[in-house]
Amino acid sequence: MTFFGLHFQDIVFYALAVILLFAGLRVITTRNPVYAALNLVLAFFTAAGIWLLLEAEFLAIVLVLVYVGAVMVLFLFVVMMLDINLDKLREGFWNALPIALPVGGLMAVEMVMIVGVRNFGVDKIANPPAHPADYSNTAELGRVLYTDYLLPFELASVVLLVAIVAAIALTLRDRKDSKSMDPSLQVLVKKADRIRIVKMDAVIETSQDVEVPKKPIDPAFKEHK
Repeated sequence: MTFFGLHFQDIVFYALAVILLFAGLRVITTRNPVYAALNLVLAFFTAAGIWLLLEAEFLAIVLVLVYVGAVMVLFLFVVMMLDINLDKLREGFWNALPIALPVGGLMAVEMVMIVGVRNFGVDKIANPPAHPADYSNTAELGRVLYTDYLLPFELASVVLLVAIVAAIALTLRDRKDSKSMDPSLQVLVKKADRIRIVKMDAVIETSQDVEVPKKPIDPAFKEHK
């Protein structure tokens, strides 16, 4: 099935690629962080569609469920709840331009060297073979990950574990004004430690004991009378 000399799969790929590039540019060009997060969600959805075209169903579902359904929603709620002063964030933007331009240029050169015409192209990469109906993308991904790339996978796990421990250690502080409770001490608490019943005799006030204040008479009321 072809349209204008292109296969339907190619048309879908080009359409998703254009949407992905547009969403990626809007992430870094928009001034509102909420709009940037929403454009990033659109970019993730579009990337998941491209991965489906590459027959990477597991990666596409993980991208939608983990990044769009959890990470980006969390980022979006945090950005919406925080009172961010956008004018203050933009201060000093042009001062970082002399450092940002060389770093960005270096990253662009590295990407061109890696994802260049020499490494990618129709003549460099052959078409993937057709898979049978019982082919499992998840099983194949797990086999490659835990055999050929077992050491990098373990190193990445150690790096993430160290990052989590470091983040907890940096944010965990002993504050004097903290109202945290110790559950072990709460369990040992008895009723006598928290409440004390005191018996007191009832005191009844009579009308003689209560002094009724006298209100001054309004002069206008006297004249009227």
